[in-house]
Amino acid sequence: MTVDLLEQFAGVCLSEADESCGGVGRKCTLHKHAVIEDVPLKQKIFSVIEKVCPPHCILATNTSTIDLNIIGANTISKDRIIGAHFFSPAHIMPLLEIVRTEKTSAQAILDLMAVGKAIKKVPVVVGNCTGFAVNRTFFPYSQGSHILVNLGVDVYRIDAQIANFGLPMGPFQLQDLTGYGVAVAVGKEFGSAFSDRTFKSPLIDLLIRSGRNGKNNGKGYYIYEKGRKPRPDFTVLPFIEESRRLTNIMPGGKPISVTDQEIVEMILFPVVNEACRVLDEGIVGQASDLDVASVLGMSFPSYRSVCLSSFGNQQSFDDPPY
Repeated sequence: MTVDLLEQFAGVCLSEADESCGGVGRKCTLHKHAVIEDVPLKQKIFSVIEKVCPPHCILATNTSTIDLNIIGANTISKDRIIGAHFFSPAHIMPLLEIVRTEKTSAQAILDLMAVGKAIKKVPVVVGNCTGFAVNRTFFPYSQGSHILVNLGVDVYRIDAQIANFGLPMGPFQLQDLTGYGVAVAVGKEFGSAFSDRTFKSPLIDLLIRSGRNGKNNGKGYYIYEKGRKPRPDFTVLPFIEESRRLTNIMPGGKPISVTDQEIVEMILFPVVNEACRVLDEGIVGQASDLDVASVLGMSFPSYRSVCLSSFGNQQSFDDPPY
């Protein structure tokens, strides 16, 4: 939906709601939108809703990545802006990441926590930055996997080792599940915010241009058929080879040799480092908050602990020398 269409649609809906429901728009106490990661669209939604909802109405967004200060840049009542980030699939994942800005009111936070508990979610309050607590911590996860693939490591071997570590699926099957459009949008946000430690792989763009969109259309790194488990789609290999040619990071043009343990470490050690940054910047109040959020939002294996508590909040690792 374009910004212009949004304004027309919102005007019609609010007008009809007022006529049929006794001015429901003006009685609303919580508005939450869940649209694509498009900054102008999200800004327009808040601008439109702010004009018709009462002064105490909370303005919540389900953005998974975009800094709330950017989304609320055109909004007057910045104390009402808050993040209500549900994790996919939302009807299964128990975490509700409540994102506060420096101007979000305490009442808005308390009200949203109450809503979270009422709908049987576990609310964790975190600070505002690109990606917030969980996605910010785990953005190197996808980065590391794409670096390894472009260094010549097999996609399905990477997925298998991460699954053996204890996550429900590997990074490439997860990318199939969430859809490539999400990966592109999120990648742009992280690339802009953390350009010093992001890697731009051409692989996803190559897959999109070939007509693939993961589980959404049944074609990705895996084949998806109703009633059957996902199985590797080896017709994706030429696109991987093209990505390797374009990035040209294999030493001497040859695939690197790594052990299974090294695959896990090269993907997860940078996650540990980012978790330390998140804690140091005060995005979470304590390491256990990030542990809980990562288990409930990312299905990180609880017996592993996540990134901080098990290392005494002191140790970080050197990022692998890619």
